[in-house]
Amino acid sequence: MRPSLPVLVLAGALLMAGLGGSGTASAADAGKAKLLAGRSGCLKCHAEDKAKDGPAYREIAARYKGNAEARAKLIQHVTSGEKVKFADGHEEAHAIVKSTKAEDVANLVDWILSLDGGAAN
Repeated sequence: MRPSLPVLVLAGALLMAGLGGSGTASAADAGKAKLLAGRSGCLKCHAEDKAKDGPAYREIAARYKGNAEARAKLIQHVTSGEKVKFADGHEEAHAIVKSTKAEDVANLVDWILSLDGGAAN
């Protein structure tokens, strides 16, 4: 599956902005991130504290804690439409975040990664 032009533009913007591989999350705007997650349909499969069809955001943050590539991997994941495997074994393309702004996507990922401390944001 070839990435669409908006995905390629977003990926290029992330790399040019230095957001693609730094591994360090800046302070995230939780309200803005939650709004984007809702608009993008992310909350159909994910929640902050409990697993649905996908893992809880806190579980994702804990899984990536200390991983220098976490930010880049999650940005790639939410912008590429790569395949994800469900508990029943079927696979689907992961939904793509509905924003072409690199800073909005980075903020969403930063917010998810910030949830590893256990405190609600």
